[in-house]
Amino acid sequence: MKRKYFGTDGVRGTVGEGHINPEFVLKLGWAAGRVLGGGEGGKILIGKDTRISGYMFEAALEAGLSAAGMDVRMLGPMPTPGIAYLTRTLHAKAGIVISASHNPHPDNGIKFFAGDGSKLPDAVELAIEAELDRPMSCVSSAQLGKAKRVEDARGRYIEFCKSTIPSRMTFAGIKVVVDCANGATYHIAPDVLEELGATVTAIGDQPDGLNINEGVGSTHPEALQASVRELGADVGIGLDGDGDRVLLVDEDGELVDGDEILYIIARSRLAGGGLTGAVVGTLMSNLGLEQALGALGIGFERTQVGDRYILERLAAQGWDLGGEPSGHIICRDRTTTGDGIVSALQVLAEMHVTGKTLKQLRQGMTKFPQQLVNVRLSGAVPGDIMAADGVCAAVAQVEAELGANGRVLLRPSGTEPLIRVMVEGRESGQVDQLANRIADVVRQVSA
Repeated sequence: MKRKYFGTDGVRGTVGEGHINPEFVLKLGWAAGRVLGGGEGGKILIGKDTRISGYMFEAALEAGLSAAGMDVRMLGPMPTPGIAYLTRTLHAKAGIVISASHNPHPDNGIKFFAGDGSKLPDAVELAIEAELDRPMSCVSSAQLGKAKRVEDARGRYIEFCKSTIPSRMTFAGIKVVVDCANGATYHIAPDVLEELGATVTAIGDQPDGLNINEGVGSTHPEALQASVRELGADVGIGLDGDGDRVLLVDEDGELVDGDEILYIIARSRLAGGGLTGAVVGTLMSNLGLEQALGALGIGFERTQVGDRYILERLAAQGWDLGGEPSGHIICRDRTTTGDGIVSALQVLAEMHVTGKTLKQLRQGMTKFPQQLVNVRLSGAVPGDIMAADGVCAAVAQVEAELGANGRVLLRPSGTEPLIRVMVEGRESGQVDQLANRIADVVRQVSA
């Protein structure tokens, strides 16, 4: 069934536009409470990142949940994976995250976790949508939900993060710069690293409600790269606004993306005998990752773009490890969702165990050059354009030229009238030329 309100990861948009307004979020809280509570009451957690609109939506959700007869536990600023963890360990019916992740402060969104800390199944999201289309009601005064704050939420999550590496391991002697994106990890990530013995410099740790993801964090790694070089740090950790993504920076200030992080963790798990099954990436995962894992005898499978699809494949197969180039790394042997802090700790642990630098750890994988060209459409249906004879012939010709050492991917944008043309191969110049060749054909067909 087509979704009316939910996207691939909750409801998201610009504050004050569309559904991202207090009235809708009030009713969303009520509808979610009715569906997730199952008429039996119970508690639902609410956490948020640091953007200013979080206060408004927190209050709206609290009122809606209370009207549905659900108790509310307020977590305050908390990374998305921290909310997933606390939902599970506090035995709540669900967890709600108020965040627009890596987007700037004018945007916000609402996403949900089930009681086990996993993302809601499609059927539950559709049930919430159906409830949203009904008139809002209120339970009797005696049945209204109560709200209170979880005072030790931050400490609980810090201890969980530390528990994902061996208990006696210390990062003493490792000099770390951590960029918190002025987001939900600002009061957590530096403390986790310091308590594990690292020498820590934090940047992007002064949120004011408006500066989340502004020139800092995993989407703007330049500040982190400069700090690592300036301070002579061993590693830089760049988180996004809600803490579910991470990119790293090596000792030379060079960026280490999600594919390389995934490779380092997979190789570490294999060496320690703790890798179950294949590794899961997406259609955008670099061919170099697939080949490097294959050289180690590790299987690799691709899903559609989005950590939701990676999680679904991992859960269906009983596998543990997957991720995206953007830095969504999922270690299901440690937690239930993408977690930037936990993923970074796995790499730091491998540096500790092997005595190697991050630059040395990444050397087992060679990334293939990729070129992405966005072709804007004027009224044409993306699926029709991608299936056109001329476009298919151009793609087939390029694939033949690349052979086993390259890939071609065409996919429609989920938010704009665009077709994204991606070509990957060994030679940067050839990749650019071939991507633009296909893009020109797409433009001609769509004209």
